Amino acid sequence: MDRHEEMMLLALKEAKKAYLLGEIPVGCVITSSSGEVIATGHNCPISSNDPSAHAEIVALRKAGEVLLNYRFPECSLYVTLEPCCMCVGAIVNARIGRVFYGAREPKFGACGSVFNLIDDPCHYSHPDVRGGILNSECSSLIQEFFIMRRLQKKSHS
Repeated sequence: MDRHEEMMLLALKEAKKAYLLGEIPVGCVITSSSGEVIATGHNCPISSNDPSAHAEIVALRKAGEVLLNYRFPECSLYVTLEPCCMCVGAIVNARIGRVFYGAREPKFGACGSVFNLIDDPCHYSHPDVRGGILNSECSSLIQEFFIMRRLQKKSHS
């Protein structure tokens, strides 16, 4: 198992925390250039009543507190699901150097699936992006979540 897979496994642990809260199971880990974990986060917009509380935003906020800065050019961000437009905006503004994601997001993905916002030439920062890390594990968790959610809705009606 390589370093990227190890970090994605940590992001999956975060995603499982979101799952247990009834949130869409997305998890995120931010590491330093040496590979040290700086911050983690998981989706919590429902439980926090905050539409911006996506895993990436939560982790970026924590990283800022740890690093006492708002820019992280030497850092890597690992997330279980391809970032959306909002999260890509935050990633680009934070000047994250590298983005690694697990599953593609066919409805809202902004790293090439639906939009390619992360590579927009208007941005000052262009992180290196690599998707598909532990894709099946990341995809399976999200699929399981939505199957369970549909079953719960069906049983309530």
